[in-house]
Amino acid sequence: MQHKTFNEALELILQSDRRYAREAYVFLRMALNFTIKTMKKPDQGPARHLSGRELLEGLRLYALQEFGPLSKTVLADWGITRTEDFGEIVFNLVGHGVLGKTDEDKKEDFACGYAFAEAFTHPFLPASAKPSPKKNVTRKRSRLTSTKDKP
Repeated sequence: MQHKTFNEALELILQSDRRYAREAYVFLRMALNFTIKTMKKPDQGPARHLSGRELLEGLRLYALQEFGPLSKTVLADWGITRTEDFGEIVFNLVGHGVLGKTDEDKKEDFACGYAFAEAFTHPFLPASAKPSPKKNVTRKRSRLTSTKDKP
């Protein structure tokens, strides 16, 4: 089903599915453009296609750029609390002819992409609150001996 404009399609989506705010769809569309530019994808053609994982990372980066430490809060206000929500929005837009997809694309591509708490709050934690990277630590073995072992 093709629609003349994004706004026409969005009106129809919002009439049938009220899970996500209008702003969530507008955000996704802007984040999609941001991701295509960031990844230096061509303006047209099949090479422009993004995988679900690529789009998820672009959505995360765009949210952090636009909303900073409030990213998680803003997205939650729009009904987005997990990566699967992005998949639902994408496929609502696909179903109304706003976005295209390949035969391999599916909603499940957006499942368990990242934990929102970590993805949207971790970058703003002070260094002292972030877990330190694991170091390759070699422990010395100590040998406990009893007095019987000593000559």
